[in-house]
Amino acid sequence: MARQTSPSDTTVARRSDRAAWAWPFWPVVPLYPYGQRPTLMQEVVKATIWTFDQYQGIFYVVVPIRMTIIRLQPSGLLVYAPVAPTPECIRQVRSLEAQYGPVRYIIQSTTTGIEHKVFVGPFARRFPQAHVYVAPHQWSFPLNLPLSWLGLPRQRTQILSEGRRLPFADQFDWATLGPIKLGLGPFVEVALFHRDTRTLLLTDALVSVPFTPPAVLDLDPYPLLFHARDRADEPLIDTPENRQRGWHRIALFAFFFQPSALDVPTLTQAFKDAKNAPDRSRQAYFGLYPFCWAADWPAAFEALHGGGRPFVAPVLQTLIFNRDRTTVNTWVEAVTQWQFERVIPCHLEAPIKMGPTELKAAFDFLAPDHPPGDRPLPAQEFEFLQTLDAGLVRRGITPPAEPRTP
Repeated sequence: MARQTSPSDTTVARRSDRAAWAWPFWPVVPLYPYGQRPTLMQEVVKATIWTFDQYQGIFYVVVPIRMTIIRLQPSGLLVYAPVAPTPECIRQVRSLEAQYGPVRYIIQSTTTGIEHKVFVGPFARRFPQAHVYVAPHQWSFPLNLPLSWLGLPRQRTQILSEGRRLPFADQFDWATLGPIKLGLGPFVEVALFHRDTRTLLLTDALVSVPFTPPAVLDLDPYPLLFHARDRADEPLIDTPENRQRGWHRIALFAFFFQPSALDVPTLTQAFKDAKNAPDRSRQAYFGLYPFCWAADWPAAFEALHGGGRPFVAPVLQTLIFNRDRTTVNTWVEAVTQWQFERVIPCHLEAPIKMGPTELKAAFDFLAPDHPPGDRPLPAQEFEFLQTLDAGLVRRGITPPAEPRTP
């Protein structure tokens, strides 16, 4: 049965959990849901691999952010890409420690994604026995500060440098993507392969868009319902169909920023429409809803979804990976030597059932002749990113893309 949702509904629903979801350091990276971050823990491989999903976004364009924990042999746990260590999240991790031993290793897997980096220091402080390993070539902006100044424990933090023997190397392989030189600092991502379960852990390099909303978003459906509307004067009606509709639009925003199926009304018209909104609260952005979708917008999502096929996010294709095709291809060749059967990225669908062949196909866009691949992303959806790329290069903020060579 359809149910109209008001801002007070979600506020009341969360009130009993506010202490468990509290994240007081949200101003460092001020993304929704700000100081309240619920965590969804799920078992991926029985008694061996668990994921911990939270969510974050801007203007209710929310996507999952994921931490993965793997059980070590003979005991202990390895943490890949920590999320916010809220009381709820820590309680869930402690439940694993009670069964399988302490958190022994924490991996900071990237240099660029601040939404991943910001949680590592606070998480590590909750587990003082754990050693922290960070991707090489770390940087910060506007000042390039020492790791200890960024909250990482000085005595327990080491760099994941090439050739170093890691204490968990008897159970894992790893490969560094990068450094890819950008304007402010290099892009680096560390892939981790768990041999026993044939599971590959990635951060941002690969994603798959689910057709239905990620389960963690059901903990707070307000963003889904907010974007399910066609006009500002429509109420938020909570139905499975509206949740899915809202998710499809959120996915288009998240990947293309300005999807081709979206028309943005003038600011004057947006404020005029806001006066007729049934909810003009702060949570509803005072009635402001500056979006108008073309009738064929579902086709744009179908092209993005592509039947769930894994792909490289357009922003990485357009602004980062094409800066150093050789480095990326070298990393792809190294990773595809591992016989993995599933991939767990830090965003969206997980686990993705796939192997080396599918991963290599996702990077076809780097090839000199740029073969179309399987259900490629529509070229028109890259127009905004290409315009953004040209502007960044013109201003000297990022280097130009590397020319294609046969």
